[in-house]
Amino acid sequence: MAQRKILFITNRIPYPLKDGGNLAMNAMIEGYHRSGWQVYLLSMNTTRHYIPHDQLQKQFTHLHAFNWVDVNNNIKWTDLVKNYIFSREPEHAKRFYKANFKEKLKEVLVSFKPDVVQVESVYLSTYLPEIKKRSHALTILRIHNVEYQIWQGLARKTKNSIKQAYLSNLAVRIRNFERDAWKEYDLLLPITEKDATVIARLEEIKNMVVVPFSIDLDKIKRGGKEEKWVGYHIGAMDWIANREGIKWFIEHAWSKILRVAPGFEFYFAGRSMPDEFMHLNITGVHCLSEVSSAEEFIADKKILIVPLWSGGGIRVKILEAMAAGKIIITTPAGIKGIEAKAGEHFLLARKPEDFAKAVKWCFDNRAAAEAMAQRAHDFVSEHYEQNKVIKHVIDEVELLLGDRE
Repeated sequence: MAQRKILFITNRIPYPLKDGGNLAMNAMIEGYHRSGWQVYLLSMNTTRHYIPHDQLQKQFTHLHAFNWVDVNNNIKWTDLVKNYIFSREPEHAKRFYKANFKEKLKEVLVSFKPDVVQVESVYLSTYLPEIKKRSHALTILRIHNVEYQIWQGLARKTKNSIKQAYLSNLAVRIRNFERDAWKEYDLLLPITEKDATVIARLEEIKNMVVVPFSIDLDKIKRGGKEEKWVGYHIGAMDWIANREGIKWFIEHAWSKILRVAPGFEFYFAGRSMPDEFMHLNITGVHCLSEVSSAEEFIADKKILIVPLWSGGGIRVKILEAMAAGKIIITTPAGIKGIEAKAGEHFLLARKPEDFAKAVKWCFDNRAAAEAMAQRAHDFVSEHYEQNKVIKHVIDEVELLLGDRE
């Protein structure tokens, strides 16, 4: 059998490997490559996540090919207003539809002749007609989140009536866009069982396989005696759910934690750190902005705190922390998509008082907390190990390709 070919299309460069989206895309790309497929990566190099060309030329050199197209996806309030008034599509889809990227995609489809085209964002579905016109490839949509749920959640939590009306309208537009897109692909790959359930409830989808984010356990460093029993969080702060979660945690939970655990410290880091966080002067709270090495930042800290209240998909940082033997304290939204059990693999917090109780429990019951961290590691090893996950998806893809031959 001839070597299979797959074209990955991404709306950002899956580099550097510092956030969940990039890590998830890279895990899939590397999985296909290790399985012997020819992998072509075509990415947008956007203004919001721009990487200089000299750095990009050194990345993904082991793949069959890697190309990128510079794309201006800056948000302009005038575009938002025009879209709101004159269009029914979400502005997100328009923002990623660019003539230069379309031309490059046409060129790659004709020259590479992929067996499979995998699209890594629903907002790139605007290119699907071109893909089908220029290729007979099996089309796959990787669903990192059910997007409309993110915006729906943000709309519910905002207190500004004008902003709430806009976000509610946007959520409806995105839901309609997603539902139309889902029906056009040959295979959907949601990242969680819960997302798959939402999709199946809204549309009759013939081919859908849950493919969670996978962990290369050989690259995860387990904690040791040098770990400090302090809290930490790391995540891109240009994602509104992270930003609002940290703000809530500091404003509502931190003082309660210090009352029951004096001397406890909390460190947080991430790309695009807001100035308001950089200038905090709160006892025990340390803002490090963007760190050069996430692994080094995490290595000596024991307790991951994830105070998220909105967002879909799966929290990659939680899975990595579990694999590394950390203790996890998180909200229902934070653990969403991970089929772990509260009290067995992690500590669940719904209120500020819950975060305080969880931190105090860790200090009062260190042996039990360590045992929980070990169970979490074993859980990830069983359900999210990289080779197991990629084999499952490739087996399904091969079946669908076989039906066509």
